[in-house]
Amino acid sequence: MLHTRTTPAGRRRSFREQLASGRLLRMPGAVNPYSARLIQEAGFEAVYLSGAVLAAELALPDLGLTSSTEIAARAQQIARVTDLPALIDADTGFGEPMNAARTVQLMEDAGLAGLHLEDQVNPKRCGHLDGKTLVGRAEMARKVRAAADARRDPDFLLMARTDARGPEGLEAAIDRAKAYVDAGADAVFPEALADEAEFAAFRAAVDVPLLANMTEFGKGPLLNAATLENLGYNIAIYPVTLFRLAMGAVEDGLAALAADGTQQALLPRMQTRSRLYQVLGYEEYSAFDSAVFDFTLPPGA
Repeated sequence: MLHTRTTPAGRRRSFREQLASGRLLRMPGAVNPYSARLIQEAGFEAVYLSGAVLAAELALPDLGLTSSTEIAARAQQIARVTDLPALIDADTGFGEPMNAARTVQLMEDAGLAGLHLEDQVNPKRCGHLDGKTLVGRAEMARKVRAAADARRDPDFLLMARTDARGPEGLEAAIDRAKAYVDAGADAVFPEALADEAEFAAFRAAVDVPLLANMTEFGKGPLLNAATLENLGYNIAIYPVTLFRLAMGAVEDGLAALAADGTQQALLPRMQTRSRLYQVLGYEEYSAFDSAVFDFTLPPGA
């Protein structure tokens, strides 16, 4: 009820322990706090917060238009309702090293388990689009170092994302990753690797936890969880999967409603009222007031 039963510090320790386990952590991207509850209930190990989704919720493209405080506010709403560790996409850190340092502390205060920073120039773009421009390796290393120094909880995970595979090639991406680890990154997110062989090469070259981005309609293959675990990856994110599913359903529903003049045919596809109340723990709120849940739902509701 009301909030999670665990503390941010406990979730960060749990995240670190899971990363050290050798098992793959599967992290669907939450669309909102309610979907984070569903991710936990479905048995996943952690929750991901995609910058693309957080921007799209505001009807903005993924160009770095959101601010650190906007993202932190949404992150806090999500972290409040799930006992799972949450990792957030912090784009480029929302500015220079000083901004990246502030972003780390904002995300710590929001209750997250970690974040990742990327080495693109603003305005940044989706990692699976062409035409990305990168900051210099040394410049990004300074930003990573500032972010690492800003941490107050040593268990808060700092991950560096490199987008170098497209503009500079695989070897340059590996070299950048190593430089970011030397600067203080705990883990690395190699974006837009082309095939399974490149995932394997990156794993062989970089000796920290690695994240695989299993986004749809991207440049890389959609490898299954068993394959990624066998390759030695520690995290698989599905950043926009739930958002795409939800918005596809919304578009279909609007079309049916416009055509039929009623939602009657859509009822079998909807989450029922009783299921909604179950996820929300509606009945448990009677602990505060016995009149909260003193009704019976009609059959099929």
